[in-house]
Amino acid sequence: MPPLLRFRKLSSFSEDTISPKAKQSATVEKPKRRRSGRCSCVDSCCWLIGYLCTAWWLLLFLYHSVPVPAMLQAPESPGTRLSRDGVKALHPVILVPGIVTGGLELWEGRPCAEGLFRKRLWGASFTEILRRPLCWLEHLSLDSETGLDPPGIRVRAVPGLVAADYFAPCYFAWAVLIENLAKIGYEGKNLHMASYDWRLSFHNTEVRDQSLSRLKSKIELMYATNGYNKVVVVPHSMGAIYFLHFLKWVETPLPDGGGGGGPGWCAKHIKSVVNIGPTFLGVPKAVSNLLSAEGKDIAYARSLAPGLLDSELLKLQTLEHLMRMSHSWDSIVSLLPKGGEAIWGDLDSHAEEGHNCIYSKRKSSPLSLSNLHRQNYSIKPESRVKEPAKYGRIISFGKRAAELPSSQLSMLNIEELSRVDCTSNVSTSCGEFWSEYNEMSRDSIDKVAENTAYTATTVLDLLRFIAPKMMRRAEAHFSHGIADDLDDPKYGHYKYWSNPLETKLPDAPEMEMYCLYGVGIPTERSYIYKLATSSSKCKSSIPFRIDGSVDGDDVCVKGGTRFADGDESVPVISAGFMCAKGWRGKTRFNPSGMETFVREYKHKPPGSLLESRGTESGAHVDIMGNVGLIEDVLRIAAGASGQEIGGDRIYSDVMRMSERISIKL
Repeated sequence: MPPLLRFRKLSSFSEDTISPKAKQSATVEKPKRRRSGRCSCVDSCCWLIGYLCTAWWLLLFLYHSVPVPAMLQAPESPGTRLSRDGVKALHPVILVPGIVTGGLELWEGRPCAEGLFRKRLWGASFTEILRRPLCWLEHLSLDSETGLDPPGIRVRAVPGLVAADYFAPCYFAWAVLIENLAKIGYEGKNLHMASYDWRLSFHNTEVRDQSLSRLKSKIELMYATNGYNKVVVVPHSMGAIYFLHFLKWVETPLPDGGGGGGPGWCAKHIKSVVNIGPTFLGVPKAVSNLLSAEGKDIAYARSLAPGLLDSELLKLQTLEHLMRMSHSWDSIVSLLPKGGEAIWGDLDSHAEEGHNCIYSKRKSSPLSLSNLHRQNYSIKPESRVKEPAKYGRIISFGKRAAELPSSQLSMLNIEELSRVDCTSNVSTSCGEFWSEYNEMSRDSIDKVAENTAYTATTVLDLLRFIAPKMMRRAEAHFSHGIADDLDDPKYGHYKYWSNPLETKLPDAPEMEMYCLYGVGIPTERSYIYKLATSSSKCKSSIPFRIDGSVDGDDVCVKGGTRFADGDESVPVISAGFMCAKGWRGKTRFNPSGMETFVREYKHKPPGSLLESRGTESGAHVDIMGNVGLIEDVLRIAAGASGQEIGGDRIYSDVMRMSERISIKL
């Protein structure tokens, strides 16, 4: 029989021999296959992921293979352009970071910090905040009595350039400036980051870590190993007053608590000090931080979601914990406004008098003061709104207190207020939390907020009352006044060295002092407060908060915060006054007459996604990616003088404001 016929016969035989039950079971199995086909959500997800990955790789291939139009290409970096023009590294450069931008790592901790040895607690990814927040807060807080490490905890500054190049992943601090310095020839031998523990008082950085001594030795070494070329120092933010402290410390004799460098040390070793966003005269936002752990952003969040930060359900007590931690940092007190009413204004007058905000009718336009006080810039009178309130009132309780004439304000004598035992005024019910507010009587809290306003002078009295332990400890290291006689021996104490109004610049006539900062961004200048209330059983232990419901008729008053021109963190008057007037020429603060320069950078938001945070930003941290500022720093480091880079460049009213400030020079 042929094979084909045999196969047909066998197949027909097998079909005949199959039982009906087997056929029925075979037919039952088919729906199962259909059901498995219906459960395809996992398959769909896999297909979707596959499509996305394919599209991503295709776009990546096109990005690297297809030429990008010139209009979409990122601009050439200043370092590359200057290097091509023949600008090369000459003077060694020391970078001095400011507050919060420097990384901190753990060297010894409590059991809750197991596995974190030499891991960053501040900077980097901040993952430990989410994993163990209370442990993180405990290790970053300092001892409330000494201002140093609590027993059993050692947190230290991260050394080297990595200490402050990035504040967080993809959020640069010094990285862009360092990269551009490298393009003209800088490297480890002539570029150094002078990291320090920014939480400590400046004196305690030397007591605990010998940070000032190590900085002195590093400057001497870089000076000797780089052809005896003087050093260019580039401080940022609080680093400006930290290095001002160093300038006095390094020439003070060893028996008097100094570095023993002698009177000519600065003139021999330092070419120039290029201060970026300096906080020479303090910042008002330090007041709100110490008073209620707030700023404009917190006040705005509270207005959007009232009670969230004090929620009884969540039991976060976020601001209480932040306030307790910040009250242990002496560095915050160093940033309180200096110079009192003479600099910041009294109840009725202030340096910004005549300052007007531009009223924008377009609701979609961003909150920006970039056109304020621009030279040769005309504005129609009807587009301006007269600002009735007084900037000198750093803290006002209620909008009425911010606007009333001083004769109608209730004057408060802080000495008449009383404090009580901490057990008699416990106001928290969301776990155990205690602050110095718990020692204030309810009557005293009401009187503090009773139709009263506080200036830069009286707000210090207020802080001394509400947080006496913190202020006693911190004011042993910092002072906020104006010296009557700088030759008085008392100004030889280290607590005066970081206040430019209570110390002299070194005798170094060839040295240059720069103030580089951004302008054109609304910057916190004063606040309108109210008594805190809570609808839940979980009451906050912070009795005051910014009144986020208060808005003005213009962009100067938003969410209980009054804004002036600045770089978003530091008002113009703090960043620019000393270079514009206080140190200009031979003054009692600058007896050798070293040259000072004011270089301002108008804020311009990024024009495209390729610019990231903007190459023309004037914001307090983002300005270190500003191409104009980077070019100025590189030219100074390469040997240019202040006159050679163009001298003063001013867009704000800093000169006019400085003239309105009348102090003995």
